[in-house]
Amino acid sequence: MPPEYLAPGVVIEEIERGPKPIQAVGTSTAAFVGETERGPLKPKLITGFNEYRRNFGDVFEDGKYMPYAVKGFFDNGGRRCYVTRIVGNGAAAASGNNSGYTVTAVGPGVWGNSIFVRVGPGTTQKGGTSVGFRLQVFHWDSPPASFAPFDPVADTTSLPRPSQFSEDFDDLSLDEKHPNYWDKRVNNQNSSFVEVDVAAGSALPASAAGFALTGGQPGAAPIKSNFEGSGDTDPPTGLNALNLDNYREVAIVHAPFVSDDISKAVAEHCEKNKFRFAVLDSPANIAAYGSLNPRDDIQDTSFASFYYPWIYITDPKTGVRKKVPPGGFACGIYARSDNSRGVWKAPANETVAGALDLEFDIDHGKQEILNPRGVNCIRRFPGRGIRIWGARTLSSDGLWMYNSVRRLFIFLEHSIYNSTQWVVFEPNDQKLWARVQQTVTLFLRTQWREGALFGDKEEEAFSVVVGHETMTTDDILNGRLIIEVGIAPVRPAEFVIFRVFQKTQEAKS
Repeated sequence: MPPEYLAPGVVIEEIERGPKPIQAVGTSTAAFVGETERGPLKPKLITGFNEYRRNFGDVFEDGKYMPYAVKGFFDNGGRRCYVTRIVGNGAAAASGNNSGYTVTAVGPGVWGNSIFVRVGPGTTQKGGTSVGFRLQVFHWDSPPASFAPFDPVADTTSLPRPSQFSEDFDDLSLDEKHPNYWDKRVNNQNSSFVEVDVAAGSALPASAAGFALTGGQPGAAPIKSNFEGSGDTDPPTGLNALNLDNYREVAIVHAPFVSDDISKAVAEHCEKNKFRFAVLDSPANIAAYGSLNPRDDIQDTSFASFYYPWIYITDPKTGVRKKVPPGGFACGIYARSDNSRGVWKAPANETVAGALDLEFDIDHGKQEILNPRGVNCIRRFPGRGIRIWGARTLSSDGLWMYNSVRRLFIFLEHSIYNSTQWVVFEPNDQKLWARVQQTVTLFLRTQWREGALFGDKEEEAFSVVVGHETMTTDDILNGRLIIEVGIAPVRPAEFVIFRVFQKTQEAKS
């Protein structure tokens, strides 16, 4: 229906014709799922290891490898990751209150019992009266046994002193319209340690008063159901917290050193969500390499890769040699390869930054056994360092044996999915078919020119078909628009073969 023109004059109208651009999605953002020293249960975006330490603590217990995995990710080229903290059943958060001011640790665990809070008048005054209140939060990292937090402002000599990450929120307002309103400034992960609640009708404090948080409980050891989590709780937990609606940019998922059933849950999460890829660790101390068969032990899937053996690094806290799982380092290499070359380049033949040694040396003969089983080996090469020397998925299907192929399809499908939502409820006619076909063709042409697709000619690299060839009258009457996209992915040169022969010099006449 044309617009109404009721008065004379010149009218400028904007119309849309031709294809809409498809924006390529990112492929290098990872999500790490596992136990941490402290921190919130809600997934939190981290852009560096120091930021991880501020929000989730440091190395804290033997057998807990999250800090090493995150550091390995950033050391090997990772730029962004979400950390999802896992706790066992029965864990509880520490809390304390005074005069209507209730302060609770941002996450459950005994770590909250090492927090001391001071609530007092704000430093800014108007007419001799503070305009707000001041919240000071002090935390002790790895305190000694039976440690009781104290007020470090009043007591300037007692040891140990609070950690460097202690916080100071000054001039917080009780007025929700004020930009310094306490709920805006402190809560919703603005504080790395606490959340605050001020009861209605509470007055500004006349003097500073301090109290320690108490009641934090560690809970039982996490099990599979804790890693799977729930999307119905507040906040959502575990893998179910990483829903595609809120964390659409997550492309790689890793849970450092977990049991086979939890590894399977991670792989199933990625397969179910379609737009994610799992990186899995081998168990430690597997000298009998012939016993490794992750397709049987975990899952036969093209949405996961499995890495062996463990590596030795320098412990960032103690400086001693430490044996750690390789998955976090592999995630960083995925990100580095994606950002420097593209998701279609296999993340292999890449050096493992930070690796000092391997738990077991893998030679050519051992890899001949492991490679067909989907085990990606990490090997030491004289003069070339320690490198990832495999790019297999856990799939027994030859079409999906390479992780670069699966991740390329994830990238293309996710990009097309995100950028073609405008098509829904458009008139399903030849004009729409032509526009969608042109939209997808332009996107795939760009990927082919960048080297993601195989073929000397465009028609060899991909095809986009839509119309009566792909839809019946019944499809159209039932509101279905079907587009068939064929893609010829590039595959890695896994076996490089030089055939050398002796050429005989022929006599000249």
